[in-house]
Amino acid sequence: MDIMRVTLVLFLLWAVLPIASAQSRVNQCLTCHEALDDKPSGLFKHDVHFEKGVTCAGCHGGDPSAEEMDQGMASEKGFIGVPKGDDISKACARCHSNASIMVKEYNSVLPRNQSEILATSVHGKLSTTGKEHIAQCTTCHNAHGIVSAKNPASPVHPLNVTKTCSKCHADAAFMRAYNPALPVDQLEKYRTSVHGVKNNHGDAKVAACASCHGSHDIRSASDVKSKVYASNLPTTCGTCHANRNYMKGYKIPTDQVRKFSSSVHGKALLEKHDLGAPACNDCHGNHGAAPPDIESVSKVCGTCHALNASLFASSPHKAAFDSRRLPECETCHGYHEIVAGTDDLLGVSPNAVCSRCHNENRNPKGYAAARNMRQLIDSLESFEINADSLVANAEQKGMEVSEARFKLRDTRQARLQSRTMVHAFDEQKFREVISKGVEVASLVTAEGQSAIDEYYFRRWGLGIATLIITIVAGSLYLTIRRIEKAQSAKEETH
Repeated sequence: MDIMRVTLVLFLLWAVLPIASAQSRVNQCLTCHEALDDKPSGLFKHDVHFEKGVTCAGCHGGDPSAEEMDQGMASEKGFIGVPKGDDISKACARCHSNASIMVKEYNSVLPRNQSEILATSVHGKLSTTGKEHIAQCTTCHNAHGIVSAKNPASPVHPLNVTKTCSKCHADAAFMRAYNPALPVDQLEKYRTSVHGVKNNHGDAKVAACASCHGSHDIRSASDVKSKVYASNLPTTCGTCHANRNYMKGYKIPTDQVRKFSSSVHGKALLEKHDLGAPACNDCHGNHGAAPPDIESVSKVCGTCHALNASLFASSPHKAAFDSRRLPECETCHGYHEIVAGTDDLLGVSPNAVCSRCHNENRNPKGYAAARNMRQLIDSLESFEINADSLVANAEQKGMEVSEARFKLRDTRQARLQSRTMVHAFDEQKFREVISKGVEVASLVTAEGQSAIDEYYFRRWGLGIATLIITIVAGSLYLTIRRIEKAQSAKEETH
């Protein structure tokens, strides 16, 4: 029983000591304002600064120990009144950028460079007045009654931050002054997303504004250092979605970023730095992020692959997929791990996607079409390789075949078109595209062979001409020698 009493006393002392420490510092300002029963004083008593022992003078200056108001608010005592504009953030930075104050005096491990980060962010730009920055510390954290971001009462708590951000970002008149191109319906879209619905139901773990855009380091989406810059988005989304422990309660996979990184889209974006390649938000959305359902995913793919989507929509596979409730594009191409659309996907080999559904017994017509289409595209490739080899051979021999080389581009184009035409799943249409490519390849083959034949004809002609010239030259030489000998003999006779 005595142990329990001692424990209780120690606990009470532990709970009261911070308050006693805070109140040990004289704060006559607060005493007067409490007597006036004003709102700031009421809020400040619940402020984290009050709990840490910071007096009103910490932000407003002056002498909080003075009994008389005139003395406490004297300019020689450093009284500055209510800070305005950038002076607000400068007042906050006096402590929050000072390691000795934050760590030694207040035992705080908060980052010390928020003000510098804020100055380099999009909110650190000058306002329309040109005299102050767009946002100050109090814009998001409030002036009095500031609490930890982990406190549900904080404006920057995950459950409140969307409303805090929307105070400006949902104000069309305000946003028009800074960036008319930015939408002002982000909050409404967010509320329709999976993140927004769960956040609205009290789930503080799901992504809110700061989760993706950052807190003090918010940058424009076009800034390469921004967390929502296209090539940075997979890492930003992966902060949560690749964390198995964090995502455990949501029962969704956590391998999406890994699969995406190895996909044709991921390699284009992350390795080749092709900003036209899709990132997470291109398929799932931005503020209205949601997993694409069976119908919408094809619409998403179709925004880039428009012709493929159009051909598929009029193909026999459309009705078949709908009747079986199969997703369209991803049934053959996959989800996050999308591979390059090579010829290996077509045909009836074990690795071809066609063979997943079609075989000689279950669907002989589709099986035959897949087999024939693969044979056609293989034949076109063979014709192209042969034509290219002949043209390259002719070029190496110094023959002029630039026109044939240019024509060969039409064969490559036909092969690319055939990969698109596959989505019509119409063998006749596919054959027509292939035939055009084969026709051009045959023509180029003939021109290449003709150039090589001409090369050898010239070589033989040159050889024969050289031989004739050599014989003639030799004959002339011998004739001249005979004439010279005859003249020499005649001179000796005389």
